[in-house]
Amino acid sequence: RRDKISSTLQKSTSTPSLDKLVNLASSINSSFIVRKKDDSSSWRGLEYGKPRLSQRRSLSPNKTGQGGGGGTNDGLLQHMQMKSSPPPENSASTSLYDNPSDVKNREPRVTVRRQRQQRRKTMQDIPSIRQTVTSLGAQDDGMDELMDRNAMRYLPKILRDVYAQRERRRDSLLGNARLASIDLRLRLQRPDHLPHYQDIRGSILILDLSGFTALGERLRSELGSGDGAAEFANRVNSTLSMMVKQVHRYWGDVLMFAGDALICLFEEKCDEDDVRDESTGELLISVEDKTKKRVKECCLSVLGKLASDQEFSIHGGAAHGMIRCFFLGTLSKKPGSCAFVVSGHPLKQTGNLLNKAGQGEVYFDGEELPITENEGILFLAEIASNDIDEDEGVTAAKNHVSPRDSVLLSDAETSVDAVGGFGVNAYARAFLGTLAARRLDQGSQNAMSMLLNELRPVAIVFVGLHDLDDIDPRDSSLLQLMNEAFKILSRITHSCNGAVRDMLFDDKGCVFISVFGAHSHEVNPCFDATVSAMRMENALKGLKLNRFSLGVSFGECFCGEVGPEVRSDYVVMGPEVNMAARLMSKAPNRGTLVSKRIFSRSNDFIHFEKSEKIQVKGKDGFFHAYIPRTRIDHQNVEIAATQQPFVLMPSRQAAMNSLVNVKDQAASGEPAIAFVSGGPFLGKSRLIDEVAAEAASDGFTVLKSFRTSLDSFTSFFPLRQIVAAAMIKVASTLRGEDFDSEVEAADYLVQENVFKKTDRVNIGSIVPQVADAQLLSLLSGMNPNARTKSIVDSMMKILKLLNPLIIILEGDGDIDPSSWSLLAEIMQRAKEECPTIMIIVSSRNSPTITSAASNLRRNAVQVKLTPFEKNETEQYLRFLLRIEDTEVGIDQRLIDVVHDRANGCPLFIESVARWAHEKNLIEFVEGSKKMTLKMLDERSDDVTDAIPRELSNILLAPFNHLSPPLWDALKIASCIGYSFDSDLYRALNQELELIPKIVELSEKYGCFEHTGTHFRWKQQAVYEAVKSLLMVNQRQIIHRMIVDAFRANDIDPNDLVLKGGDVHRLLGRHCALAEDWAAAFEQYIKAGDRAKAAFNFNEASKMYEEAIDYQAKMTEPLTLRSRMIPTINLGACFRELARYREAEAVLTRCLNEAETNSAAIALDDELYVRALTAMAALHQARSNYDDARQLYEKAVPIARNIHESGSSLWLAGNIAGYAETLRKSGDLPQAELHHREALEIRTRAVEEKSCTELELAVSYTQLGCTLAGMRKHNEAYQQHHRALGLRYRYLDFSHGLVSESMNYCAESLCALGKGVEGIPLALHAVEIRKTIFGTTHPAYAHALSILASCYQSVGRSFDARDCLEKCLEICEVAFQRNHANIIPNLMNYGNVLRSTGDLKKARTVYQRAIAIHQLNFKEGQQASRLEKCRAEVDKLKAESERRDSCSSGGHSSVEDLSSLRIHPEPHVSDSMGTPVIVFTDIGRDVDDEMALVLLSALRRKHLLDPKAVIATLSPVRDRANLARGSLDVLGMADVPVGIGGSGGAVKDLEVYKAVHSRSSESIEDCGITLACNVLKKANSKSVQILCLASLSDLAVLIKDHEELFISKVKEVVVMGGLLPIDSHDKLVPDTAYNNNCDMEAARFVYESCQELCVPTVTLSRWTAYGCPMRPELLDELARTEHMVATNIRKKSKESIDQLWKKVVLPPDDPGREKLPSRCDAKWFYKTFIGKELPAELPTSVWNDVEKLNMYDPLAVLMCVSSYRSTHFRCTEKVVNEVSHLVVGVCEQENGIRNRKALFDEYSALFLYAMQASLYEPKININYNSNFVDEVTSKRSALVNRAA
Repeated sequence: RRDKISSTLQKSTSTPSLDKLVNLASSINSSFIVRKKDDSSSWRGLEYGKPRLSQRRSLSPNKTGQGGGGGTNDGLLQHMQMKSSPPPENSASTSLYDNPSDVKNREPRVTVRRQRQQRRKTMQDIPSIRQTVTSLGAQDDGMDELMDRNAMRYLPKILRDVYAQRERRRDSLLGNARLASIDLRLRLQRPDHLPHYQDIRGSILILDLSGFTALGERLRSELGSGDGAAEFANRVNSTLSMMVKQVHRYWGDVLMFAGDALICLFEEKCDEDDVRDESTGELLISVEDKTKKRVKECCLSVLGKLASDQEFSIHGGAAHGMIRCFFLGTLSKKPGSCAFVVSGHPLKQTGNLLNKAGQGEVYFDGEELPITENEGILFLAEIASNDIDEDEGVTAAKNHVSPRDSVLLSDAETSVDAVGGFGVNAYARAFLGTLAARRLDQGSQNAMSMLLNELRPVAIVFVGLHDLDDIDPRDSSLLQLMNEAFKILSRITHSCNGAVRDMLFDDKGCVFISVFGAHSHEVNPCFDATVSAMRMENALKGLKLNRFSLGVSFGECFCGEVGPEVRSDYVVMGPEVNMAARLMSKAPNRGTLVSKRIFSRSNDFIHFEKSEKIQVKGKDGFFHAYIPRTRIDHQNVEIAATQQPFVLMPSRQAAMNSLVNVKDQAASGEPAIAFVSGGPFLGKSRLIDEVAAEAASDGFTVLKSFRTSLDSFTSFFPLRQIVAAAMIKVASTLRGEDFDSEVEAADYLVQENVFKKTDRVNIGSIVPQVADAQLLSLLSGMNPNARTKSIVDSMMKILKLLNPLIIILEGDGDIDPSSWSLLAEIMQRAKEECPTIMIIVSSRNSPTITSAASNLRRNAVQVKLTPFEKNETEQYLRFLLRIEDTEVGIDQRLIDVVHDRANGCPLFIESVARWAHEKNLIEFVEGSKKMTLKMLDERSDDVTDAIPRELSNILLAPFNHLSPPLWDALKIASCIGYSFDSDLYRALNQELELIPKIVELSEKYGCFEHTGTHFRWKQQAVYEAVKSLLMVNQRQIIHRMIVDAFRANDIDPNDLVLKGGDVHRLLGRHCALAEDWAAAFEQYIKAGDRAKAAFNFNEASKMYEEAIDYQAKMTEPLTLRSRMIPTINLGACFRELARYREAEAVLTRCLNEAETNSAAIALDDELYVRALTAMAALHQARSNYDDARQLYEKAVPIARNIHESGSSLWLAGNIAGYAETLRKSGDLPQAELHHREALEIRTRAVEEKSCTELELAVSYTQLGCTLAGMRKHNEAYQQHHRALGLRYRYLDFSHGLVSESMNYCAESLCALGKGVEGIPLALHAVEIRKTIFGTTHPAYAHALSILASCYQSVGRSFDARDCLEKCLEICEVAFQRNHANIIPNLMNYGNVLRSTGDLKKARTVYQRAIAIHQLNFKEGQQASRLEKCRAEVDKLKAESERRDSCSSGGHSSVEDLSSLRIHPEPHVSDSMGTPVIVFTDIGRDVDDEMALVLLSALRRKHLLDPKAVIATLSPVRDRANLARGSLDVLGMADVPVGIGGSGGAVKDLEVYKAVHSRSSESIEDCGITLACNVLKKANSKSVQILCLASLSDLAVLIKDHEELFISKVKEVVVMGGLLPIDSHDKLVPDTAYNNNCDMEAARFVYESCQELCVPTVTLSRWTAYGCPMRPELLDELARTEHMVATNIRKKSKESIDQLWKKVVLPPDDPGREKLPSRCDAKWFYKTFIGKELPAELPTSVWNDVEKLNMYDPLAVLMCVSSYRSTHFRCTEKVVNEVSHLVVGVCEQENGIRNRKALFDEYSALFLYAMQASLYEPKININYNSNFVDEVTSKRSALVNRAA
């Protein structure tokens, strides 16, 4: 066996899969029994099952252990592997059903010891198994969820230990390898499939309690029904708790509470103090004898304690031997889906002994006499005399879990605290009884589920499976039959509103027990139990069982939780339980007997046949039982009356107040959320509707959606109706007419700029109908949190337009995690963006909120509805019966029966009262003045029997007269669901005519309400009632019929998906409910593929998980492809959702399976490639590039062989993924080669329209990054520019991918020495990323780093320094300390610091970069970067030393780094344009900034060459900052900016704000000095001076530097005005605004220019009036989304409004500032609107403006001679023989030649400037046309080499 394992592992080249290791482990007969030394007294007082910690062995996989006490270390394979194959013929287990006395003297312990020694040797020989298992054990396979500790008390100790699991959330003192080994062993001891069985040795003890029936009757008679039941429950619980504690005290385990009996297990247990013979090593006292002694002492203790009890007594039996434990059911976490059953000879013998024992006696196998109560009394006295604490160890055992594999904790140095403690795996929850699970999950009572300790009427069904009485699990078919029987009987029980109580082996054989009415008041338990028994009988016949019988009884039983905290259960006990068991034993073979009570309460619905008279134990005489035959079909009556108006009851007052307070809070601007929960039919919807109606009357917009449990699979489903309705409502409001569909509404919102293109993608995630397929690829790779924020960005654009708003999410299903995340984000941002919003979430239970949305629970108002109290039932009855007279009362019996039937549910109270009223069962008794029930049957003592206990009868009574076809339609609709779209089910119209019948039921009978094609049941209670009428086989038939209809009609899912629901998911559900597992698997795969294609990875992952679940249920063998495809896709979805650990676990198992099935995978290369590339993509996402590269190198050659044509997008994706891995791992040449290949394939695909251009943009970007890494910057820029163009075309300007391409383009331009042209792109990228990611995100830091490089390239080192310091600040927080990503930024920072003169700091920065490199990289990795850093350190050191030596040699020491500030040299251009110096008061009006826009366009056209821009007019620093930012973002970062004077202003005037305004140390403090420097370097008479502001600074320049001015200035162009030139000999300035700011300076400038013979050109306001700009031009410019354009449009509106406010002021008002008196309201209307002044002046005039006057841009055009002669008529004035020009001498002569031509000219220039600065910089790119051939030849060589 050892050789087999070794050879198998040696053959495998990969890590063995977990399943493979388990199978290898199974092949060795690992014992389930863990033996230790024996001692007769050492066990008393110890914690049950807790390993002793004094002698432990190592948990290390490679250590054999050194403990004493005879213990052994069984190594890896010493686990409790569940056996799925028969035991060896010679094993002890073959004697399971033999008399144990035959094997009593066998001594298997020596054999066991040898086996263990051999296994230890095996594990020492192959330590690789241990290492592999350790690594696998460390993985989280998704099955390691812990069970709630409160639930553990409902499980026997053996199950807790089998499902033991380390509590990973707790800290552990052990290493990861040790813990991984422990985790794997724990997994191996759990069943991995069912059915399973295992054998143990021990004793079975059954203790039967008697006397509770008499006690219950006595207490009720003495204390009354309520108090008597409570006291009875207390007595029963106290007694059973005592018995349980004694069992646990003696190391026993209560397997189950079998009604009034305990079935207990006492395993053979060893401990370290066992005494052995020193010569032989054998135990002096056998483990068996010690176990029997424990059992006997336990019995003595119980007998002694009950001896004095006057009410209860016990009898029992016990036997020892081999016990077989069965694990039945289906692996699940759903309670009731599994059963733990024990059988074997000890159990049989114990049953016989139990029947033999009298009251107060317990018999033991092999002993003639029983032990009695008297012996028990003596035993307790002895214990008391020895001062032994009876309860020692019991309390400590509460919720205690210890693995059954004792080797886990056998090291001397290891303690439980070191391991971290153990819990129970969540899969053990499946073994919880249904009643116990409901009790556990029940937060509080509700109308449909009340679990109380009480006496209540219950129906019990006993099923005797006599074929299984003597089951031998070596017969695998019989074992499978037992498992199928359990599953079918459980399913039938649950479908009939019952609960599975037990499946067990007792003295009656194999018995299945179910109960009805123990947990619900909503149905008739007698009817449900009988129907269940009939269906069970048919099902067992279908299983070909030859011997079985059923018994059904009904009566009052004790129902409730009993037992102490260490072990308890929810039990049903009473004489009727025994009666059902006895009826089962008397029933004919393959038949059913029911009691008379069952018959009398069900004969209206079921045909019965009377049986022969029978006699049973406990009942005197003979009596008839009844045999159920068939159900009675009822014809139905009329439709129900409409629902009653809302009545506010006292118990609802607090709920109403809470919701109203939430509404008021929202109305006050504080967003609020409320959770409304409560059982079904308690009035949640009516309460919410009442609040919503009140909110609507207060002006709230109400949006409402409904969901069912089926919708929890669909991401964002609860918000689908909300968002669709919101879009329609907003669009309808904007257009003024209604929209019919959300698609039309979305189109209109995009058209009106409410939505952008990416908004449509985001909204399409919620409402699939509006998604844009071209943009769907944007969702790929998006972080889930980022996606949530992006979707909410889009939602807020419409939600805020509907404020105040109330959103109501109703339904009985869970809300998917994606929707919770959206709701949390909405509430977080609502305060700022949508403050008057209220959200109400209703559900049956308190909602399960994901951790990502935990803030909702903290902030939510919780509203809980409970059933009416009896007094409220009376009040509601008074309202329903229209009792207004206070003297008229209601008979107490009527109140009691209505309250009992309705259980406090208002809907049911109304239904019961209306039904009784219609049947004339309610009458007014004049004498007593009471409303009461009629006495229908004079022989009946109880008039309340007239009202059925089964509420479904009452609810469905209005439909009694429906025709059979309509009834069929109702039943089919109940199987479809609570709500559905008729278009999706139109396939059912062909043969069934379903939808027309649904319409008829809706219109004539009010069964449904509908909007368009969407139908919904009007009353959920009716829906539930109709659904309850169907048996499982009927439901299966209906679902199969639905599936067949879809197939027969060949419905195209692509048509139906447009309705917003995936038909594959719906059809998959129907296939599953029809138990067509193969079809369900296929449909869920298709549903997952559709969701994945839409990048809805949350929903896709759920679909694939469903497919995998149904795959396990399929009986026919599956191909390897069918098994692997959903697993691969699931792993890919997990990767996209950043659930990397889950993805790794899934894909690892998948690859292991592929490599295990090498023959099958060899026939399906594509499947193998998919598995490899899925895992490779995961490694790449986790930055494991070496692992990713190895997998791609396997996959890509195979993929090429599959698609030799090279046209497959699938192939391109694999090649591109490989190329990216190569790039990131540093192999750039190979990365380039593969990226070009992928780009070539995708380019062909775009031409074939099988690929979107956005996907092509990804290839351009990837290739561009690769080329940039290879320093091929010309071609890198070309690729990035192509990507940018495509993204501009399809995406919004503010999209993150646009900023990515901007960054890369700017980086390439900078590398090419074109940093000036890269700065506009970099600035826009910074702003976009700041908006999208925030100022702390690494993406924002990356954009700052690129901007810094661009600034550095144009000599603005201080600006670069500021950017890099922000960048590093972000990186230090975003990345781990000393992360390798910081190194490039540190190197850039050091370089910049050198440029600023801070050599010391630069050297320190480089040294830190070296240190971080050494921490992150091995020797040889990134060596060139390390050498560069070291070289820089050496250079800086030498340079610092030279500076120090100069300082000591007499030169002054420079401490102030500002003195070393490096300013960019004045711009020297090889352009042929005219040099120009600009004086501007930018920030005052937008036309100054528009002038700079025009200047940038003319510079690009080589017509003007701006040399300096000087900001004037106080506050000059702010204006200089704005000018600096504008120039930078317009592509003129190399044009220097200087600070001018105050411009004649006596105070600071307003400067409008702009995001691009930025302070910079490159700004010259003295603008005059800057102008002089420019003039000094200029050619003679070459410079134009353009003055767009006050003439103050120009006056200073002329005064102080007259000679320079005369020699260098060619011409002065002024935006201003002159007095009529004919009226004076010289030019005289008028009162134009720029002149008026400093009139003295204006006169001086004109006089000087005329005297100095410097020509002037003056542009007057009349010219601007002659060619106004229409506001539409600003809109057109803003569409480029250039930050200057958007800001100009925004500020134009603000400027117009501000100017309007000034012109309406009196002429002498200081608020007019420097505005001339002629500029009044009349002037404004004439100038900007072109109309007469209205009588009533408006407050805002922007919407009326028809023309805007752009003064300064026209002055810029005047600087260009060609434009001047083409578009303007100049008036000449000669002074001193020098010609001076004036344009616009008066209103009539405005100087414009052709208004339209001029407008078109400057409009085109504006647009050109914006577009060119963003993505059209001119650059010469040399492209090698022969490179493609070179790539092809290299690729061929690579393919050949790989082959």
